[in-house]
Amino acid sequence: MTVIKILPHAELCPQGRTIEAAPGTSVCEALLENGIEIEHACDMSCACTTCHVVVRQGYDSLGELDESEEDLLDRAWGLEPQSRLSCQAIVSGTDLTIEIPKYTINHARENH
Repeated sequence: MTVIKILPHAELCPQGRTIEAAPGTSVCEALLENGIEIEHACDMSCACTTCHVVVRQGYDSLGELDESEEDLLDRAWGLEPQSRLSCQAIVSGTDLTIEIPKYTINHARENH
């Protein structure tokens, strides 16, 4: 199992958290399976940026970005060189540290 350390986020996990995920799982799936309700407005189909995360440690283990993810990331709030869409970032065997940005560009939040 891969350890994912989530840095504190005021709404989603104020104290921060450490979870485990099986290799082959997306970061988004791992967060949701562990009760961290990251937004994912497009149902993890790589069509929005609401699941944007910044990978503070382990970025290179997630593999290359494809062109559609790169294009979408250009529209993400708080974009950084280590940004990924968590629905496209597939966990390998390397531990990760991620930060969920404070804001998203989702103007119509459902179930909130």
